[in-house]
Amino acid sequence: MNQATDLYPAALATSYRMRFTVGEHSAGHMRRILRMFLTRWELGHLTDPAGLALTELVANVVRHVPGRRCAVLILCEPHGLRVEVADGVAGAVHAKAAGPLDDGGRGLVLVEAVTERWGVDERADGKTVWFECDA
Repeated sequence: MNQATDLYPAALATSYRMRFTVGEHSAGHMRRILRMFLTRWELGHLTDPAGLALTELVANVVRHVPGRRCAVLILCEPHGLRVEVADGVAGAVHAKAAGPLDDGGRGLVLVEAVTERWGVDERADGKTVWFECDA
């Protein structure tokens, strides 16, 4: 079951957190939620890069996380935007160059290209992959 937490009245919201079981079409729904908050926070110019980066992180959950469960956190911070996607699978992820005939392997390279910063925080119960886009 998907569930929203940390919801505040729209005038006060500087964060949004939701737990998802993701599937093939989930990234589109998450991009719409992201766009809504970016518009409210007057950060609409970040919609394209942040939407692409979020799509890639969700695609990694769909491909690599058994059960496809994750939590998404969208934060409005003084410098701009931070997005975190947490899952229950431990282990580092790496941006690597894919070969021209490879079917995948470009996602984190794209995240690196369209954001100012990204990284992975490992936890005992999984990991959080995050990115930041400056306003």
